[in-house]
Amino acid sequence: MAQAEGIQPDRRRVSRTALSLAATVRDASQTKAKARVIDMSTHGCRVECPSAVAAGSSVWLSISGLESQHCRVVWHCHEFAGLEFEKPLSDAVFERLLQEQKQLPKTEIDELRNIAGRAHSLARQAGDGEIHLIAELSRQCAVDAIVEGLRLSQDGKKPRA
Repeated sequence: MAQAEGIQPDRRRVSRTALSLAATVRDASQTKAKARVIDMSTHGCRVECPSAVAAGSSVWLSISGLESQHCRVVWHCHEFAGLEFEKPLSDAVFERLLQEQKQLPKTEIDELRNIAGRAHSLARQAGDGEIHLIAELSRQCAVDAIVEGLRLSQDGKKPRA
């Protein structure tokens, strides 16, 4: 079973915004793995990455249209990890990323719901060291999916069931 390393109370400096960005994560051994950024702030992001990365290790995060970011793995649990950028993104760069994804399309909202469901299932099986982290991931992805779904429907583009 994966270890929930480095679990600490949520101490983010800024709140994160739901995104869905294809990315790659490269570790010190130069091994690249596909990843998906599921939320981000100027200081870090949460990724879904099937390749295990150890808490405390350093990785390079590559996202199309953004200079590769050197990051510290703050926590990891199962296929999810929290990354802290070594050098925070400027507000202008972060805003550009948000503008490029003004709202998540229905497929990405469905993926957030899927992640929330998978994380909920993992939380039900988790030990004491993992349950808080996985339950919070499930809750946040579910909230993001609801918020983005409402935003989509308010713009007159009601999601199909």
